[in-house]
Amino acid sequence: MRAVALLSGGLDSTLAIRLMLDQGIEVAALNCVSVFCTCTPKSFGCSAARVAVRQLGVELKTISTSAELLDVVKKPKHGYGKNLNPCLDCRIVTFRKAREYMDEAGASFLVTGEVLGERPMSQRREAMKLIEAEAGVAGLVVRPLSAALLEPTIPERNGWIDRARLLGIQGRSRKPQIELARQYGIADYPCPAGGCRLTDRGFAERMRDLMAHTRDFSLDDVKLLKLGRHFRLSPTAKVVIGRDEKENKELIALACEHDVLVEVVGFSGPVALVRGAPSHDELLRVAAVTAGYGKARNEGQVQVRVWGRNGGATAQVLVAPADAGILQRVSAESSRREECQAK
Repeated sequence: MRAVALLSGGLDSTLAIRLMLDQGIEVAALNCVSVFCTCTPKSFGCSAARVAVRQLGVELKTISTSAELLDVVKKPKHGYGKNLNPCLDCRIVTFRKAREYMDEAGASFLVTGEVLGERPMSQRREAMKLIEAEAGVAGLVVRPLSAALLEPTIPERNGWIDRARLLGIQGRSRKPQIELARQYGIADYPCPAGGCRLTDRGFAERMRDLMAHTRDFSLDDVKLLKLGRHFRLSPTAKVVIGRDEKENKELIALACEHDVLVEVVGFSGPVALVRGAPSHDELLRVAAVTAGYGKARNEGQVQVRVWGRNGGATAQVLVAPADAGILQRVSAESSRREECQAK
C-alpha cells in the first residue's frame, strides 16, 4: 500500500511518516513551498524537509503553491486568522495539490502530521472536515498522531492500516512528540515555529499596503516585501532601502523595467529601489535618505546615482545626506491623505 505524506520538515510530519513506515506503508513525501514560507533555503524546497527524508529514507517531491496562494490571499473564502493568514483556504490548496500527486504517485490515501487542537484555525475537528471536503479528499486523510481521537478513515475501515497502532495526541503541548522522537532516535528537527510570513504582523502590514495600492500584484511584488526598509511615498509610489550588501544585490535582481534604483557614488551604503510613479521631489528625498544610511552620512553633499535596472536612463544628483525621519514623515503623511480621501 502506498500513501502521499505532506512533509513540512517539522517534527509532527516526520513522526507521522515514521508511524506509517512502521506499518509497512510505502510513503512518497510531498513538500509544498510558497513565496510566503519563512524558510530561506539555498535551493528550491525546504531544507528541513530534505533533512527529514534523509532520516526517513523516503522519496521527496517539492512543488510551489505560490501562484494559487496569491489569489487566496487577495480574497480568502474562509477569511483570515489573527493577521493576514488565510489558513483554511491555504490548507485546501495544499490538499488539492496532494490529491493530484496521489494520482501521479499511485497512492491510495494521504497522510499528514496534523495534531487535533494544535493550531486554532485549521486543526479543529470541524475545520479538518471542511478542508477535506473542499479539497476532494474526504475520508482519505490519515492523521497518525491524533487518529485515535478522530473518526475512522477509509484506510482504517478497509484494513489498509491498523487503527490500534495510531495515536491520540491533542493540544499544543509538544511533550508527547518529543518523547516519541527520542524513542525513534530522531534528533535533527527544527524548533516549533510558524512557517508562514502572513502570520507575522509586520509582514502582514506590508502585504495590506501592497493589496491596497496594487490591484494586480505579482510574485515579485511579494518577494520585495521580504527585503529592506519600506516607505510609502504616495498612493502611486513606494521605496525599499536595502539593509546590507546581500539585500542590495537582491533588490537589484528584483528591479523591474520601470523601477528606479538609487545609490551613492564613491561610498559604500544601501541601494534603494523605488517602485511606481515617484515625483522629482520624492526621488530627491530618497536620494538624500539613501546617502544618510551609508558611509556618506557625515559628508556635506554627495553624488547619488539614479538609474534603471534594464538599461534605463542614468542620472546623478547632488544631495545632502538626511536621516530616515524624512521618509517616515512622508510615509505617514501619505497614509493620512489616503485616510482622509477614503472618508
